Amino acid sequence: MDKHLQCWLELSALQHRYAHAIDSGKLEAWPDFFTEDASYTIVSKENADRGLPAPIIYCRNRKMMRDRIVALRHANIFEAHTYRHALGGLVIDEMNDDEIKTTSSYIVVSTGAAGDSVVYQAGCYRDTVVKRDGVWLFSEKRVVYDTSRVQTLLATPI
Repeated sequence: MDKHLQCWLELSALQHRYAHAIDSGKLEAWPDFFTEDASYTIVSKENADRGLPAPIIYCRNRKMMRDRIVALRHANIFEAHTYRHALGGLVIDEMNDDEIKTTSSYIVVSTGAAGDSVVYQAGCYRDTVVKRDGVWLFSEKRVVYDTSRVQTLLATPI
């Protein structure tokens, strides 16, 4: 199999496992998709397009991601909800021996306690992925959402 195609399949599987962990409520597993020194940011498309470094969420390592989940489980107050991701359009932007940069699209549908489902967010992931001990991990995940605002408290990772 072509090396590019093999990488695409592996990275697509990584992205789908990532979304599945969030959608199935296995949030304690969420940081495990990242390297220890990975960054995770959520930023508006407007800020990303202007080069403005103003994310609404910024975690600069896996420890901060774990703290976020602990806070979400034990300290934050928000309406109970579930997410369902729809993923697509994974493109390998750059590929070298050390890392791969990808872009892919996402839509997140949120279902609240009353059972109403709404499109919560749409945008793209801009990822840098590295292989550690034979496993693909995100060293950077930049979530760029298309809307100019976030509808409700952003508690759960995107």
